[in-house]
Formats: sequence, C-alpha cells, structure tokens
Amino acid sequence: MSEKSYNVLFLCTGNSARSIMAECILNREVGGRFRAYSAGSHPRGFIEPAVLDLLTKSNYPTKDLRSKSWDEFAQVGAPPLDFVFTVCDNAVGEVCPSWPGQPMTAHWGVPDPAAFEGAPVEKALFCADVMRMLYNRISIFSNLRIEALDRLSLQKRLDEIGKTPRE
Repeated sequence: MSEKSYNVLFLCTGNSARSIMAECILNREVGGRFRAYSAGSHPRGFIEPAVLDLLTKSNYPTKDLRSKSWDEFAQVGAPPLDFVFTVCDNAVGEVCPSWPGQPMTAHWGVPDPAAFEGAPVEKALFCADVMRMLYNRISIFSNLRIEALDRLSLQKRLDEIGKTPRE
C-alpha cells in the first residue's frame, strides 16, 4: 500500500522570501510524501533577490517559483490542502481565507530576510540562517508519523515545531 501524499501551503505576507524557501525545502528534501506550495496575503510580485541567489547556489529548483496570492489556493480547482503554516509574524494575525477541507494549521514564524538591512554579505548570511531555521522545522515535521497521530496530538506537535528554538 502506498503512503499518503500531503499538500502543504506555506504563507507569508509578501510571498517573496520565507514561504518561498519553505516551499523549496519541503519539495526537494521530502518530495513524494509532501507537495509544498507557497503564497502571500499581499504578494510582492517578485522573489527577494538574496533569497533567490541562496536557493540557486544551494541547487534548489527555482524555475517555476513565483510570488502569488493565497487566493489561488482558496478557489475551486486548487490542490486540496492538508496543512497550512504561516512563517511570518504578519500573516499569523491576518484573517485567512476559508480553506476547503479544513487543513491543519500552525504558526512557524521566523525572521524576515526581505526586511533585513545591511551589506550584501551580511544579508546572505542572514538568509542562510533563516533557511537553516526553516530546514530544521521542516525536518521535524517531515519525520512525524502523521498517520499514527490523532488530530489533537498532531496539532500539539505542529504547534511545538513553531516554538523550536531559533539557535
């Protein structure tokens, strides 16, 4: 019997940095069991150049990446979502669309590379640090035995992942 595949949506306000990184990490590192997407409440319309540079240098596929609205995932015909994670502090307080199928949700806030101000080398290091934080959380998530947990236990674990230290 084949293992269930889960659709995961990562949300951030601008969909230009953190949610894009999370989408790439989950799709490459755990592809097959999960299909990741990203979107924003107010998409910037472009991917943060320092983030795109880091993803490219880290050999993540970037050809099909784009900054898009979360409205795309609340419409008829959108992929059915199993999980929706906010990765920035702004999106956690916003009123989200009603997601068909009532996916599980959690907040996994990390610092914003798009808001970082500093020299290019400092920004590159900052982006790498944020990517490491997301990678760690996604690694914990992808190793959960989702099918073995009841909904309440799974929600508790998802919330705990968002509290993983940023060190």
